[in-house]
Amino acid sequence: MALFDEDKHTRDETEPALSTGPDPEVERAAPDEPTELPARSWWAVLRRTGKEFMEDELPDRAAALTYYGVLSLFPALLVLVSLLGVVGESATHKVLDNLQDLAPGPVRDLLGDSVRQLSDSGGTSGVMAIVGLVLALWSASGYVAAFIRTSNAVYDLPEGRPVWKLTPLRIALTVVLMVLLAISALIVVFTGPLAERAGDAIGVGDAALTAWSIAKWPVLLVLVVLMIALLFWRAPNVRGPGFRWLSPGSAVAVLLWLLASGGFALYVANFASYNKTYGTLAGVVVFLIWLWLSNLAILLGLEFDAELARQRAISGGMPPEEEPYVEPRDTRKWPRRRKPRGVRKA
Repeated sequence: MALFDEDKHTRDETEPALSTGPDPEVERAAPDEPTELPARSWWAVLRRTGKEFMEDELPDRAAALTYYGVLSLFPALLVLVSLLGVVGESATHKVLDNLQDLAPGPVRDLLGDSVRQLSDSGGTSGVMAIVGLVLALWSASGYVAAFIRTSNAVYDLPEGRPVWKLTPLRIALTVVLMVLLAISALIVVFTGPLAERAGDAIGVGDAALTAWSIAKWPVLLVLVVLMIALLFWRAPNVRGPGFRWLSPGSAVAVLLWLLASGGFALYVANFASYNKTYGTLAGVVVFLIWLWLSNLAILLGLEFDAELARQRAISGGMPPEEEPYVEPRDTRKWPRRRKPRGVRKA
């Protein structure tokens, strides 16, 4: 935790030109938990969430996050294929078989073709893994940086953390998210013949494999919740109450992501004609739309959390139009002004 802690030291002769959040009186009067807000406050939160969602240009920002997500996808596939090459060619075929069963048609074809091309390209698996890992880390850090900028825009806060604090945070978040994504990918592909082979190797019976085939989906959902919670907690320049596994906004994000993914898969399978419209690019288009919808759901959940924080400050007596309505983590990069004469640092 020491890596992320920020101090509040500023130069004695200057102070931030912007407000540094709610007054202590507002903080004392504000409710401690969202459940303490009255029903009319929740309606106000919902109205402002929809309004701010468009004013903050979150559909466009979701498109930018989708771009960075695609950049990090194929280096990650390179790492996967390299690791499978160490295990053996049969492992690659089993993963492709699982993709056939699990992924929607166009997305399945796109990922399957990419894995086959990387697998057939040859080369040293160890070198490919290292190159892919470096590329994936660089690309994924671009996603995290874009999410940090977006989260500050959602909370109406300028970035105040200096680069020597922001860069380690960005890299640390990227590494943690990549590890969680790798575990999620293993959970998804570790099924069917691949799971049976591993079960035979360690002497696990059919009952355990059946239990795993059911339990892996809740585990995968927990990992998704954890990734979203980490982004909501560390990305914005907001000094919050601490890490929470499931904030109201992250719950909204996960629910919307599940609904959007299921609804879009149903639409593509039964109503859409992407193959007729886009031809061989249909798989790419469907995959990009799904990624965009996923990022849109995450940002809508983030906006919901931000508006809850605003409503909390309003309930404590803060004027609705006043900003910022949350305490920043750091203000060292904010515009500064000279303190009036005779004013001493508290």
